[in-house]
Amino acid sequence: MPLKSGARGHGEHPRLLAIISGIGKLPSALATEAKSMGCRVVGIALQPPADESLRPFVDDFHKINIGRFGGLISLLKKLSITDAVMAGKVPKELLYKNKTGIIPDMKAVKLLFSLKDRSDDTIMNAIVHELEKNGITLHKTTAFAERLLSPEGILTRRKPSKDDLKDIEFGWKIAKKMGQLDIGQTVVVKNMAVMAVEAIEGTDEAIKRGGRLAKKDAVVVKVSKPRQDMRFDVPVVGIDTLHSMKDAAARVLAVETGKCIIVDREHFIKEADKEGIAVIGVRFE
Repeated sequence: MPLKSGARGHGEHPRLLAIISGIGKLPSALATEAKSMGCRVVGIALQPPADESLRPFVDDFHKINIGRFGGLISLLKKLSITDAVMAGKVPKELLYKNKTGIIPDMKAVKLLFSLKDRSDDTIMNAIVHELEKNGITLHKTTAFAERLLSPEGILTRRKPSKDDLKDIEFGWKIAKKMGQLDIGQTVVVKNMAVMAVEAIEGTDEAIKRGGRLAKKDAVVVKVSKPRQDMRFDVPVVGIDTLHSMKDAAARVLAVETGKCIIVDREHFIKEADKEGIAVIGVRFE
């Protein structure tokens, strides 16, 4: 039996919320936060790449092939869902791989061929527009993740050195420029030189690539885009980020205060302390 959206509870929060999920820990963290706000949560895993790890955290769970955009809209309508949020990474490189298991329906094909380019913002804005045309509101991820946003200041026992702070400020400027061009949100720097800029491969692979060039002691800076749409592509770090930094022998992670989500922050900080990685929340005017 379909779940009913009905009126919103507690002011701005919907009574029924769909989490359209990719990979990573963010979807389950978001589900936990949304349920604590009084929402009934339906998980919809986009496959590939998502698995079923979201299932234990939601009230109802569904899977759908990522290429079936028309099918997704039909499912949301069938469940009487008018409010949704996107969480978790969906690697854009899936668009360029053969034999990925993606089966596009006509609505997905039509959407892809209507795009002026295939930048993240172009793709996501087209998806948002189609959802809105069908009476489905895509909410800001941060509306259900306020407690997950990075605070300001040093979060770990290890502190960045003076040279690290110079690299952070340098990296911040580069990362903001890259974000303005809708290329990526992360840069890896060392000694005021860029080792790597995140592109289609994603944050973790950019860190590893930058680490190979830096050899060791690189600084990783992750920021929001200058005109970041908080409905999608919100910067996120988690345990996988730290594992990539460990592989790259990187020593400092700087994230934008109030704009970057830290998944499972307590465990994240403990793991950073264990690996001797400094984590700092920063904001430059």
